[in-house]
Amino acid sequence: MSLVSSTGKYADESHLKTLSSSSSGARRMVSVDNVLFGCEVTQLKVLLIKHASGKTSGRWGLPGDWLRHDETLERAAIRVLRARTGLGNIHLEQLKSFSSIDRYPDDLTITTAFYALIRPDDYQLAIGEDELEVKWFPIADTPVLIFDHDKILKWALARLRYKTQHEPFGLNLLPEKFTLLELQRLYESILGTSFDKPNFRRKIMKAGLLQDCHEKQLGGAHRAASLYKFNPSRYQQLSKEGFMRYNSII
Repeated sequence: MSLVSSTGKYADESHLKTLSSSSSGARRMVSVDNVLFGCEVTQLKVLLIKHASGKTSGRWGLPGDWLRHDETLERAAIRVLRARTGLGNIHLEQLKSFSSIDRYPDDLTITTAFYALIRPDDYQLAIGEDELEVKWFPIADTPVLIFDHDKILKWALARLRYKTQHEPFGLNLLPEKFTLLELQRLYESILGTSFDKPNFRRKIMKAGLLQDCHEKQLGGAHRAASLYKFNPSRYQQLSKEGFMRYNSII
């Protein structure tokens, strides 16, 4: 989904006056950046914004902005995501901070990145005042990003893939009842690879993560597949403990 606006101003320096300097004259600006992944059945995407003006006009980047004096990093990340993309009610997890000396052209800056994984169809994008466009890009087909946003994206993708292999996921990405093939395709879209079907199913079932619904999928062209759902208590347990016993789930 792509939204275009004919107006907009990138707030490159909108919060500079709120940033303080030390007595030695050194100044370190602080910002937040969000990496929002969207997972469809067979493809992983990332949400990017195109800046409307300033030094980065016409270029793509992650939704980000400066930290204000009266907010925490977490509140800033939530505010920025809503202001730049229209998306809210999303649980953002802190990734890490990036502080390379040359990451921003004019000043010393530190940015703290947050990330999340959602199902794009569940949300409606809204163009922000400082953007020309907001768009989902396939992970394998992203444009060159501003500053060090390519590096931030790579870190977030690596973290997401690690968590996918070592913690249960999919509760908010799949329908309540799903087939094992749908679950396998979800894993493949996140990890960017394919799996042997029998081996994948054996490991998933061994973890005790699923419950058999004793129902069949309707409307398929081939033999009806069995439907499963997540075991809530087991899902919660493994979310806390991880798949340590199994090294990784796949």
